[in-house]
Amino acid sequence: MSQQLVLDSSLEEAKQTARILYVVHALTFFFSLGLLSFIPLIFNYVKRPYTEGTLVHSHHTWMIRSFWFYILWMVVAGVLFITIIGAPLGWLVACGAWLWKAYRLIKGFVDLNNNRPMPV
Repeated sequence: MSQQLVLDSSLEEAKQTARILYVVHALTFFFSLGLLSFIPLIFNYVKRPYTEGTLVHSHHTWMIRSFWFYILWMVVAGVLFITIIGAPLGWLVACGAWLWKAYRLIKGFVDLNNNRPMPV
């Protein structure tokens, strides 16, 4: 019994789009601390329905969830910054959110290149 490698051009195109979105998320995250990440987020929402049933769908969901949880934690950090007592804790939460988002972007990119779906 022989095994055949079937390359689906639409899947490869969807993976390449997801790779580009990971890079754009990382660039906006690095240069604007995530303030401009809504731009690739819109593309994630637009492209996700076309990838239903593939591993790329889980990557779009991963990027979307990463964005919203990062925003949530940055809002919590901002509220803590307002208080004098909570300011050090606010810095800690903001740094933790930044590291967490960086980890998720790197992990997602690596797993996409290794053809692994994300656990969503």
